[in-house]
Amino acid sequence: MNKPIRILAVACLVMFVGLLFNVNYIQALDADNLNAREGNRRVMDEQFSRERGAILVDGTAIAESVPSNDRWRFQRQYPEGPLYAPLTGYFSYIYGQSAIERSQNSILSGDDNRLFVNRVVDLLGNQEPQGGSVELTIDPVAQRAAAEGLRDLGEGTRGAVAAIDPQTGAVLALATQPSYDPNALASHDLQATNDAWDQLTNDDNQPMANRATQATLPPGSTFKLVTAAAAMENLDLNPDSQVKGGAELTFPGKTYTLPNQGGGNCGGDPITLRQALEVSCNVTFGDLANQVGEDELIEQAEKFGFGTDPISGIAANESLVTGQSSNLEDTQLAQTGIGQYEVTATPLQMAMVAAGIANDGSVMTPYLVDTVRAPNLEVLDTTKPERLSEAMSAGKAGQLKDMMVSVVDSGTGGPAAIPGVQVGGKTGTAESAEGRPPYAWFVGFAPADDPQVAVAVMVESLEGNTSDIGGGRLGGPIARAVMEAILR
Repeated sequence: MNKPIRILAVACLVMFVGLLFNVNYIQALDADNLNAREGNRRVMDEQFSRERGAILVDGTAIAESVPSNDRWRFQRQYPEGPLYAPLTGYFSYIYGQSAIERSQNSILSGDDNRLFVNRVVDLLGNQEPQGGSVELTIDPVAQRAAAEGLRDLGEGTRGAVAAIDPQTGAVLALATQPSYDPNALASHDLQATNDAWDQLTNDDNQPMANRATQATLPPGSTFKLVTAAAAMENLDLNPDSQVKGGAELTFPGKTYTLPNQGGGNCGGDPITLRQALEVSCNVTFGDLANQVGEDELIEQAEKFGFGTDPISGIAANESLVTGQSSNLEDTQLAQTGIGQYEVTATPLQMAMVAAGIANDGSVMTPYLVDTVRAPNLEVLDTTKPERLSEAMSAGKAGQLKDMMVSVVDSGTGGPAAIPGVQVGGKTGTAESAEGRPPYAWFVGFAPADDPQVAVAVMVESLEGNTSDIGGGRLGGPIARAVMEAILR
């Protein structure tokens, strides 16, 4: 064989081997990535023609597929669309999936490797493959109470509620106002779907945003719980410790002063730490933040979950103590200590703070998916609770928990009180950008002796009179309704 023929033979062999490798790579190694790619119409056609599994709450479908008489064999439906939209997300031919529809897509579509045996059985039995089901941790009564509480403030209200089980981290309610109807995006009328998408994405109120996990806003005085925890842990304070009170906090060499909300003097100077929390004294917690120090305050917040992606399965943003700043000045650190300056938090994050205190200092990782099942109802996976961190010692957490009960019994949290039940809480009213009304916050838990629920309520804007925003007045009753639903 002469040299040119040998070279040609080797070249053909290399190209043949390369072709075989490419075919096997596409079909085996890269198949999942190609199938998951947005805009893959072949995959979407297949999934729309298959009975997709249900998303369940307390055994009832909040997302399900029903037979349809069109080019696709099944229509995705959301029986109570807006109520659960922040959780289910949407399943759309044009725009793909979001939230649980996306994170659990492999199970719901039936493509998950754990369903391989089911697919083989369906193939041998000449049956159409089906998707598995996903059971969420949500309490339907609490979810409805949260959504109705926000809606009762007025259709123009923007806000959110997050409630979790302090002992496990299971999410019990996650509501946002305004919401949207995912049925409009699941329609088989693609022009109507496109019109609905344009309307939703161009709405200034952002109805498709999950404010409970994505809205990062100043938490105001609810952040004083983090500052109190840092002071108790680092300065060895207790509820009876004497702390700075008075009408304003001054800073050496500076003309700026930090006043209290409404110009009060917190009942004197000095006062006890318990009294400072009851009346939400800015002077006290601004001073404590400087005593604790920037690094220790940030570290304490991180133990409660700040700076982490708090939950899997749905879109969520990190909560932060500082933005671009570092080495804060004393005035900036004092503002940080009362939940202002650059502090931003989601309602879910502040529910985690309340839950960590209620759970003897242990912060549990929040989770939404309780159980995953095959089409034959065989359990494939059950979420096991995991501890995120130890935010406080049990002794100090117990003292702070007792102080939060005093806030509801004798302080600003009175609207959250439940007859016959010890409730702990903290109100907050956070200043926002100039020209915008403040944000109203409430966080709490119940019952104090055996906490079953921790909740955070945030009202971002209020329809009508925006000058009367207050965390206790607006957030307290909603939190009470959610806690009562859990304790029913």
